[in-house]
Amino acid sequence: MYRIKKRLWQTILALGLVLLFGGFINQSNGSNTAWAQGIQRLVSWGGNYHSGSQQSLPPTKEQAESVLTPAVRQQLGDSISWNGSGAFIVNNNRPQLNANISSAPYAVNLRDQQGRAWRGDAWLNRTTRQYRNRNETGNGATSWRPAGFLQASNLTGGYRHAYDRGHLLGYALVGGINRFDASESNPANIATQTAWANEARSSTSTGQNYYEGLVRKALDRGKQVRYRVTDIYNGNDVVPAGAHIEALSSDGSLSFNVFVPNVQRNIKINYATGAVTQLNN
Repeated sequence: MYRIKKRLWQTILALGLVLLFGGFINQSNGSNTAWAQGIQRLVSWGGNYHSGSQQSLPPTKEQAESVLTPAVRQQLGDSISWNGSGAFIVNNNRPQLNANISSAPYAVNLRDQQGRAWRGDAWLNRTTRQYRNRNETGNGATSWRPAGFLQASNLTGGYRHAYDRGHLLGYALVGGINRFDASESNPANIATQTAWANEARSSTSTGQNYYEGLVRKALDRGKQVRYRVTDIYNGNDVVPAGAHIEALSSDGSLSFNVFVPNVQRNIKINYATGAVTQLNN
């Protein structure tokens, strides 16, 4: 009982500090970052975020390399190096993109010869950004599922679910472009992707969301960005081995070339079918 009361008082005290600090930051520079970080720290202090650190763990190098079959390596090229945080650096981090473009913003999707979601190619600026949530713009979740989306739920040892509807061109980046289908049911822009590969966004756990965050920040600063995401498949598999992500701003301040493997620490995937096996790490 004593420990419960002590934890309760710690949580109340932490909430007060977060409210005070967050309010000060918002008044001074209008940033919501400190508030969000404060809330995350609060939950952690209150003892209810134990799964967070475990969930955010990147895959091991061995697990990530398991998708680098000869066919996948051939599509990525010879220069592939582990970044220590779940992904791979491609071509010494130099994108093979042309950012010397004088045209209106655009976003296009391409499918491969087997009809699989393959590539998203875009020229972005601040006007392409979407800040409203999906439900406000009619792009919310539907019952549609991409090939291989054999969901596994109630997992342990990390993310509680196996799959997300993984986008090539993210809604927040291209949702402001007229006539581009940024919904979660666009078969040319959505493929089966693990929760980790889609959602992880820290510098120590670099899923696709981490790299998209770099692009979001560049656009918010008024940069023009050439952006390309290519889903890499091994042979005839229906689930991609991972996402090859490249970005280059017109002024060169943003530049990267990476491969995010479509893996997750607590599961093993049959990429030919999408079937998932729970791993007990």
